Amino acid sequence: MPADTMTLAKALNLSLRTALEDDRDVLVMGEDVGRLGGVFRVTDGLQKDFGEDRVMDSPLAESGIVGTAIGLALGGYRPVVEIQFDGFVFPAYDQIVTQLAKLHARSGGTLRMPVVIRIPYGGGIGAVEHHSESPEALFAHVAGLKVVSPSNPSDAYWMLRQAVRSDDPVIFFEPKRRYWDTGAVDPDATPPPLHRAQIVRAGTDLTLVAYGPSVKLCVEAAEAAAADGHSLEVVDLRSVSPVDFDTVQTSVEKTHRLVVVHEAPVFFGAGAEIAARITTRCFYTLEAPVLRVGGHHAPYPPARLERHYLPDLDRVLATVDHSLAY
Repeated sequence: MPADTMTLAKALNLSLRTALEDDRDVLVMGEDVGRLGGVFRVTDGLQKDFGEDRVMDSPLAESGIVGTAIGLALGGYRPVVEIQFDGFVFPAYDQIVTQLAKLHARSGGTLRMPVVIRIPYGGGIGAVEHHSESPEALFAHVAGLKVVSPSNPSDAYWMLRQAVRSDDPVIFFEPKRRYWDTGAVDPDATPPPLHRAQIVRAGTDLTLVAYGPSVKLCVEAAEAAAADGHSLEVVDLRSVSPVDFDTVQTSVEKTHRLVVVHEAPVFFGAGAEIAARITTRCFYTLEAPVLRVGGHHAPYPPARLERHYLPDLDRVLATVDHSLAY
């Protein structure tokens, strides 16, 4: 099958469709995923083609959705469940961190939890409270969970396929502001491993590390910096747990500077762990402290104020200038 250009949302739909076709044990479940096709239409048409016994609309009960998925996994199925918005995941947090993440270790390795939890996350769509949060660090802190986030349609397709095949639970964060971005998807390609970072733009003066919705912003920052004579390398982390520190380290050893960008609050965010690890690994290589750009340590604001909360091009470039000034 030749590569085709599609939106990130369509790539996710194609990935789920392929998973349902390839494995009868794959099930899709969540609020409005069936007849409606999901709030963002990611599951559009799946219930019609695969039936209500494989693509199931659930009650409005996130804890019940995840608890049921755990039971299905114990019964040999591979459930893919959707949490309708990022801020709605917290009623299921207990099931995720107390049961889903622990059962493999608790059983001495005899039980597997092949569960994927899809979560649209992040801001930039003008939504109300509890619809624009970035809680990835809360899940990355929990041993037993894999946490990933694609930034483009090709990764969305392949990373979801890899997540569904995983015998471990995967928290799959989908950047909702990128659902309508387009790109080429080749179903016959050979994808990189699920947790390997990718260099999406080469550079020599400074490394920008991001994942999910912030990767495109960093590429735009690198393009803007090039006009001023600065060469920035952009690394798409792709996975927040585990983190491919080796790829980041190799980049920083070349550029000697690092700025980490994410929408989540900087305070205790994923960027803090990256900064600490790279500072330790590259102490004698760094020519400036590792700097971070992210959201503020405050509740996500109303839609009219979110542009002041989210990292933007000016904030990223100002931080780049700060690093280059050392």
